[in-house]
Amino acid sequence: MAQSRIIGIIAGNGVYPETFIRAARRHAPDAKLVVAAFHNETKPELAELCDAIEWFRVGQLGKMIRFFAREHCTEAVMIGQIAPKNLFDLRPDLRALMVLAKVKERNAETLFGAIADELEKEGIRVLSATTFLDDFLPPVGHVCGPQLRKRQVADAEFGFRIAKETSRLDIGQSVLVRHGTILAVEGFEGTNACIRRGGELGRGRDVTLVKVSKPNQDFRFDVPVIGPQTVETCAEAGVTSITIEAGRTLLLEKSVVEELCQKHRISIHAVE
Repeated sequence: MAQSRIIGIIAGNGVYPETFIRAARRHAPDAKLVVAAFHNETKPELAELCDAIEWFRVGQLGKMIRFFAREHCTEAVMIGQIAPKNLFDLRPDLRALMVLAKVKERNAETLFGAIADELEKEGIRVLSATTFLDDFLPPVGHVCGPQLRKRQVADAEFGFRIAKETSRLDIGQSVLVRHGTILAVEGFEGTNACIRRGGELGRGRDVTLVKVSKPNQDFRFDVPVIGPQTVETCAEAGVTSITIEAGRTLLLEKSVVEELCQKHRISIHAVE
């Protein structure tokens, strides 16, 4: 009996790819799941969860597309991050070089958008990175940890406005706030480095992290994610509350996150 769907998974680092595969098994049990994995990024354990896997260097676009074609993939999804340092250690193949030549502004949106276009040319439709993951998108309101205090609510609202503007300008999707002052804005270094910098500037006291999606964000890639590592980094930096965008931020390993928030007295709250 033919499988109903064959989905190619472009898998970066972290638990996100594993979470997607487990959710896909529940929602589409007959689907064949084919993983394009990256050396020094993707967790090797994914090989035990998928139906086929092949390993690549970052930049081997043509080889990856040929792999998906051999496996008869008609859909693909991009999940998990690639470490910024590896994006500057590219050894691109010919197809990747042709894509890079067309991209004037090199950021996550333009680069992954160009890759999506190449996949679409081969008849492989790129799915939203939140496919099968509705249960992992918290709605408006308190998520876990202590309830927000009045001062934290004010900082969250202020930080949300600023983060929406910085993300619109493609600077970063996270900001750190303390008592109405922006301590740090996320740049190329990523969220965890931004948290450490903001926590140090806030002297590790009463700091709020706000993480949002970009206006008109393409949810085929680069979805905001909160997981245990984010909470641990916040605890070390003195961040006491995390504000996320409701329905547009993935909360991974929720039970672990809840335990960590309780342990470290860190609040997570979702706003529109």
